[in-house]
Amino acid sequence: MSDTITASISDKHKLLGLDHLRALAITYVLLFHYQLFGHPEWVSKIGGFGWTGVDLFFVLSGFLIAGQLFNTIKKGNAINMREFFAKRFFRIIPPYLVILLLYTAFPFLREREHMAPLWKYITFTLNFGLDLKTTGTFTHAWSLCVEEQFYLILPLTFWLLNHFKAGKKAIYILAALFIAGFMIRYAGWHYFAEPHLSEDDFGAIWHRVIYYPTYNRLDGLLIGVSIAGAYTFYPRIKEIANRYNHLLMLLGLIILIAAYFVCSPSDSLISTVWGFSLVSLGYGLILAAIVCPSNFLYRRRSVVTAQLATLSYSIYLSHKLVIHLTQNLLQKAGIDKNSNLMMLCCLLSTIAFALILRYTIEKPSLKVRDKLLWRWKHSKKRLAVGVV
Repeated sequence: MSDTITASISDKHKLLGLDHLRALAITYVLLFHYQLFGHPEWVSKIGGFGWTGVDLFFVLSGFLIAGQLFNTIKKGNAINMREFFAKRFFRIIPPYLVILLLYTAFPFLREREHMAPLWKYITFTLNFGLDLKTTGTFTHAWSLCVEEQFYLILPLTFWLLNHFKAGKKAIYILAALFIAGFMIRYAGWHYFAEPHLSEDDFGAIWHRVIYYPTYNRLDGLLIGVSIAGAYTFYPRIKEIANRYNHLLMLLGLIILIAAYFVCSPSDSLISTVWGFSLVSLGYGLILAAIVCPSNFLYRRRSVVTAQLATLSYSIYLSHKLVIHLTQNLLQKAGIDKNSNLMMLCCLLSTIAFALILRYTIEKPSLKVRDKLLWRWKHSKKRLAVGVV
């Protein structure tokens, strides 16, 4: 009965509902990062909280990736590590390497003077020790580093829990990680941030020791994992969430409003300790509501949000590069870099480039992935037949 009340993680209607959240996340990130370039005044007024778009992406990733693994376990199947990592590789790496190649080969495309050492981008360790004073190009790749590290650790954790038949203890691990997050952020503030409070470059220091490291940014991923686990293994929770989904959404919005004030300014002690958790919880409750069939957004299709969701990864990778190049070119043509016209041109060029990246790199990579998975699947079947 519960499966009819809240569909499985892979259900298409659920993904349709999540398109709205993906579109919101990438729009918010775009507005936030656009402040780094010439921009109309109104962008600063509504884009200041846009950094939380990354946290929404974390919640979505935790929910979707863990949900797929939970469904596999629930069916009594073993997690296929080779298949899991192949899916992640062909989805993420090819477009990422293309953008990295452009930044490396054509320095004029860089939005700031310096890049981090190339090995940090390749090993997805950019988010450790990232100093905004010396590194200003492709810094938004820090969030991809967090997700890649998450993709590496999560399935291995699931495999170990399943191997030692300790699945029921996963809830204690999640709770311990949440608590550890608060403690680590407080310690980070006390020992590495607060001593530099009076320095002019405190913002860069706070980002380096608090904002970017993975161990400080697990809240969104953990909340996504928790929702996926609750919905997969606890039918009663799914039923209650479906019944009161609009209250869940309202509570999520209230928490986000509270988080806005807690995180102003973002580099304060209270924001450091509580901010990321409140933001992630707010977005998590909205996600938990929007995947319920009773929610008004569950089956509501929007061409705009669907397209933005589809292009969100390509947009995220390339938007700073494209905005920088567009403003440089159009400024020479006499367009004010702080004008609404310039912003419109930048957004259109960002979407156009994302479309190119989507159809020349992303989709062909996914086709290669599908062929590879098909080959693995059928070679396994042939082997089984041969053994029989």
